[in-house]
Amino acid sequence: MPNDGQQYIKPDSMIVVRDLYKSFGENHVLQGLNLEVTRGEDMVVIGGSGTGKSVLIKCIIGLIKPDKGTIFVDGEDMTSFNEAMLNEMRKKFGMLFQFGALFDSMPVWENVGFGLKQHTNLKDDDIRGIVTEKLNLVGLKGIEELMPSELSGGMKKRVSLARAIAMEPEILLYDEPTTGLDPIMADVINELIIQLREKLRVTSIAITHDMVSAYKIGDRIAMLYKGKIIEIGTPDEIRNSKNEIVQQFIQGKSEGPITRGE
Repeated sequence: MPNDGQQYIKPDSMIVVRDLYKSFGENHVLQGLNLEVTRGEDMVVIGGSGTGKSVLIKCIIGLIKPDKGTIFVDGEDMTSFNEAMLNEMRKKFGMLFQFGALFDSMPVWENVGFGLKQHTNLKDDDIRGIVTEKLNLVGLKGIEELMPSELSGGMKKRVSLARAIAMEPEILLYDEPTTGLDPIMADVINELIIQLREKLRVTSIAITHDMVSAYKIGDRIAMLYKGKIIEIGTPDEIRNSKNEIVQQFIQGKSEGPITRGE
């Protein structure tokens, strides 16, 4: 794949973030962040609330324009794209939003098939067939005509996941995938994320502060703190990190270098 001709991108790198900065007024959220995600990898980004995890993935998908830095997706520098090019690149992505973001006025099948309706010329019957297939993949059958208000929290998450994979993306982004779920349903979602990686061979980035989820789904875990990735490694490497900031976060301790409000 092409790149800017100046920065080398390894062939097995699907997402490369280099020297990324993003501020909102005086709030300097990302401050020189670097991250590299290999093809087929499940990368988990951990960090406290307000540390910029959601800003990072919104920059990666092109919903937020960074102030400085580059983001390569499949070898192409997205930060140089115009809106039409970004829209085309976004077809590589599926995204599971934190609270599902389902359309309340649409039945399940229309929610899951929304992207197909918008970006393809498929007829409704064909879309419904794809929707049924994707719902089956996430363990839901016979709910195509239900409205979001008729679904439990766990079902909404799975419907949102079916929508995220409806267009068979190469990359999946998960924004706090287990938020608001009880431990059992959270584990169901974690298992689905692992199964989808194996079945669909997608690359994924999940942002979370749920360490149970992070350890289970992550091939590698990256810690975001004060606008930068301060440590990255396998789940075992993160568990055994010598970094006091990492240890305080993963153990959920109130005492340590991270103070309230960070």
